[in-house]
Amino acid sequence: MKKLDEIMELMADEMADFKVSILKLDLLSKKLNKMSIPISTAAIDENLKSFLQKQEEADELKNELFRDINIQLERASLIPNYILVLFGSILILLLSGLGYFIYSSKITEGEKFRIYRTISESKLESYQIFFSENLEIKEGYCNWLEQWHK
Repeated sequence: MKKLDEIMELMADEMADFKVSILKLDLLSKKLNKMSIPISTAAIDENLKSFLQKQEEADELKNELFRDINIQLERASLIPNYILVLFGSILILLLSGLGYFIYSSKITEGEKFRIYRTISESKLESYQIFFSENLEIKEGYCNWLEQWHK
């Protein structure tokens, strides 16, 4: 019997909870019936139009940014101008230095040749004076030269 009383008590509690739930559902049902849901799609269309307008504005902004980036890329160069100027000035300096060294070597070569010619002429004069004084040595020298060139 005790168990039967407990079961009855549990059922009574469950019934009370069930009754409270039914009252809540009834209240929500009445609220839902009072609410009017518009059948037209005007609200959705309005929201969609505003969203699409915002999207178009964002797209236009992006397109403008892309145009600016393209203009900047067209103006950009692979090698900056200051590097080209620096390279050109270094090249001019190198060519000037090379020209100077070539010119100075030509002048030095000319001076060396002049000094060599002066020495050779002085040697020839001294050889001619020596050979004019010693004729038999001159003949031996000439014979030796002829044999050496054969």
